[in-house]
Amino acid sequence: MTTPLPVLRRTGFIGLGAMGMGMARNLHKHQLLTAVWNRTPAKAEAMSRESGCAMVQTPADLAPLCDAIVMCVSADDDVLAMVDALLPNLRRDTLVIDCSTVSANTARAAAHRLRERGAHFIDAPVSGGVEGARDGTLAIMCGGDATAFERARPVLEAMGRAVTHFGATGAGQAAKATNQIMCAGVIQAVAEAMAFAKAEDLPLDKLIETLGKGAGSSWYFVNRAPNIVRDSYPAGFRVRLHEKDLKICQAMAQRHGVQLPLIEMTLVHYRRLIEQGHGDEDISTLFHLKDALFAAAAADPKRADKS
Repeated sequence: MTTPLPVLRRTGFIGLGAMGMGMARNLHKHQLLTAVWNRTPAKAEAMSRESGCAMVQTPADLAPLCDAIVMCVSADDDVLAMVDALLPNLRRDTLVIDCSTVSANTARAAAHRLRERGAHFIDAPVSGGVEGARDGTLAIMCGGDATAFERARPVLEAMGRAVTHFGATGAGQAAKATNQIMCAGVIQAVAEAMAFAKAEDLPLDKLIETLGKGAGSSWYFVNRAPNIVRDSYPAGFRVRLHEKDLKICQAMAQRHGVQLPLIEMTLVHYRRLIEQGHGDEDISTLFHLKDALFAAAAADPKRADKS
């Protein structure tokens, strides 16, 4: 007779940034959120007041309060630092679910450290933007032990609509890397298309409304092309963060002996945007570089008149 999986009733959350805040709120809606920690205490205080959950002073304080701990932090070093901070106080069979986007090797290192303490790890990077985090409709790509994944499922399904187990530890991060390469292509295509449409004096708001229902549409086009019309690029997904993700993709491709042109081109463009002060804006700010091509051509006195 199979022993039932232990039920996760108490979930902690680390990392209340643009994505993490919405994810934590959805855990609260499902009566799963017990405690939170954030590097900037004001955000943890706000979540504690809003939800009634505990706010702890350190990640180590979170560990004994929770059956599961969800992390959503910025970089590889942050993930390993949080795992190391949790380890001394973790109870056996605690489940750590990492929703950050990091390398597969970092996921495997985190899993190894936790396994030595009798705890479990799921790499569970997410996609869907701040809207998906807010609405609980994220796509969540998971790697790790299949039994641990089934145990984590209620927590994951409180935050996402599509929750998929791809294989052993690191497989979730490989799936997310695939997603980030696809995003780079869409971002490039939308920026170029919108710069072209602007140069053709098309009404961009009407264009978005119409093409958003056509074959070339995408979630990104519908939700981020309006930034171009408003000439405002609030950080749904910052340039610096996608640059970090694409460097992970670049390193993974290089291990296969391959350079992917789309990754290389987008990294060059992101470096220019960061140098121009756009690093903390949304990735749709790539439009600036494409628009500048048309502006430079229009200003060139040698340009033949094509009208």
